[in-house]
Amino acid sequence: MSRTIRPNDPYIGWRSRLPELDITVDNTALVVIDMQYSCASAEHGIHAQRRANGFLEGLDYIAARIAEIVPNIAQLQAAFRERGMEVVFARICALTKDGRDRSKAHKDLKNHSPEGTREAMILDELAPVGDEIVFDKTGGSVFNSTTIHYVLRNIGIENLVFVGMMTGGCVESSVRDAKDLGYGVIMVSDATGTWTAAMQENSEQVVDEVFGQVRTVEEVLAKLPAVPVAAD
Repeated sequence: MSRTIRPNDPYIGWRSRLPELDITVDNTALVVIDMQYSCASAEHGIHAQRRANGFLEGLDYIAARIAEIVPNIAQLQAAFRERGMEVVFARICALTKDGRDRSKAHKDLKNHSPEGTREAMILDELAPVGDEIVFDKTGGSVFNSTTIHYVLRNIGIENLVFVGMMTGGCVESSVRDAKDLGYGVIMVSDATGTWTAAMQENSEQVVDEVFGQVRTVEEVLAKLPAVPVAAD
């Protein structure tokens, strides 16, 4: 999607643009949403279930999208880590084996990834490093079913850069809540994915310049502080 200013757009054409975020090493975190085997692997979870049930529509598109966004997310992770910036994760993971602790939404959708299963694990290529924080959620928005807001405030985070899946679902839900809670928000267009190109574009259009700014990986990297120079 082109994110050029849309002067005739009835949704944002009349609005002032959101201010650019003041991104520092200490005040900004990368939030990786649901990049786990149940959501972001063509061989596991919902993708495998759809294939097993003979529902193949969209599977090729999302597999290609995952292949595109995984290295992009990895690039952002590396850039944040190189600068000593926070990288945090949200994953769908129930506290119980039978999933009785899940939200009604996840029960209705049959989203269930118990702790210890492959489906609950973050993709190997994007796995947490060191003591990076992982929030286990049983609902759409990470803010509704985890302590993420409490934790981020404790460590001084003011701005959030969102990547992951699904763009118009858990990512957008988290973006909206983050905005309402007072964070500066960026959603990365080429580091998020969903079932169709139309769904991706629609979510970007809804978010951009209202709930947050939609930026590319390249644009986010350009906004990051310089890499600290090691002392001799």
